[in-house]
Amino acid sequence: MSKKNIVVIGMNDANLRTLREVPGADDYRFHGLFELSELQVGEVSMDRLVDKATGILDSLDGGVDAIIGYWDFPVSALVPILSERYGTRGTSLLSVAKCEHKYWSRLEQREAIAEYPRFGQVDLTAQDPQPPEGVRFPMWVKPAVAYSSELAFGVSNLAEFHSAVAQIRAGIGRVGRPFTYVLDRLDVPPAMTGIGGEVCLAEETLTGIQVAAEGYVHEGEVTVYGVLDSINYPDSSCFLRHQYPSTLPEPVLGRLRDVSARVVRQLGFDNATFSIEFFYDPRTDTIKLLEINPRHSQSHAVLFQYVDGAPNHHCMISLALGKDPDFPYRKGRYRMAAKWYYRWFADGVVRSVPSRADIERIEREIPGVRVCVLPQEGQRLSDAREQDSYSYEVAHIITGGDSEQELRAKYDHCVAALNLSFDGTAPGGRAERNQ
Repeated sequence: MSKKNIVVIGMNDANLRTLREVPGADDYRFHGLFELSELQVGEVSMDRLVDKATGILDSLDGGVDAIIGYWDFPVSALVPILSERYGTRGTSLLSVAKCEHKYWSRLEQREAIAEYPRFGQVDLTAQDPQPPEGVRFPMWVKPAVAYSSELAFGVSNLAEFHSAVAQIRAGIGRVGRPFTYVLDRLDVPPAMTGIGGEVCLAEETLTGIQVAAEGYVHEGEVTVYGVLDSINYPDSSCFLRHQYPSTLPEPVLGRLRDVSARVVRQLGFDNATFSIEFFYDPRTDTIKLLEINPRHSQSHAVLFQYVDGAPNHHCMISLALGKDPDFPYRKGRYRMAAKWYYRWFADGVVRSVPSRADIERIEREIPGVRVCVLPQEGQRLSDAREQDSYSYEVAHIITGGDSEQELRAKYDHCVAALNLSFDGTAPGGRAERNQ
């Protein structure tokens, strides 16, 4: 039997390693399409990307059996555009746009659920921009279309609001302009007429325990296969770690699954994976939806592998091939797993980083650990792409274990062993100082 050609948009080394560990991987041949720099650096041209992609895929020996991707726009939009062209399985471009455009997404949520925050547009053309009516401080101000948390600001007063709006106004076009390519190909509803991609959104600040629901839709049937806890650094909006499985009680998890299913159906999402971020406030027993991602989280792939026995990439590949993923449950090596974000909270120049051999030695010596160091020696942290507005990610560390104490101990051991050093900065700290 010939191997299936799986086209992976934005494939990198770390995810190729994980893709090769999915069930049935021996029957797949993975083909990377585009370097991440082509997709995430500067202002992308959707016309150029589509033209280049078709030129490559038209000449692929054996044809295209599936097209997948696990990054935000433009990857999330390229997958349905190319899937339609080559007749492969996947959700529609319309459903993806309703997720990626955060203002449009809120409008759709309002039709299906009550668990969303107060929100509204911010007029970037106004001489004296003001918060939307009904949205009170503290709030988040952010572009409706953006990578990760780029240009997203938490503000608590009008002065901070004006500062955030000025920065958003200056940078919103980098992603907002290319998104027009998507909107021009869709019949948008009256509420979205004339809105475009360069829209600024303000939303009330959500509080409580942040969680992520990972799932998929197969032939209209919604499955949430896991919920993770997202834990921040103290007094910060920056992630310290994602931990699986969630520690929330089952009745709350059931409500999260129900809200996820209702909103995903409203979006017309089908035959693809999704990740939905929520806040649960135990004081008021309320759930609020933060955002919907029209893809599973590649950041969580190894966590599911450690706990359930397969990376969640398996769901994405199966659906793209027209199969029900039938994802395993609690068949992994560990009871729990975490992805840690080792951060620096001030700018500086990277003085030293471990070699590939050093990292491989650390992974051998500490069972259930994977390490990815992000900056290069001599790099200034502020020159790195895809950073939030408040910190710099310097390493991703995945740990598997049978208790939170074991997860933290392995993380601290890795941080010490990596021996990262920087000139002119304050360090991010060890796990026990960040709980």
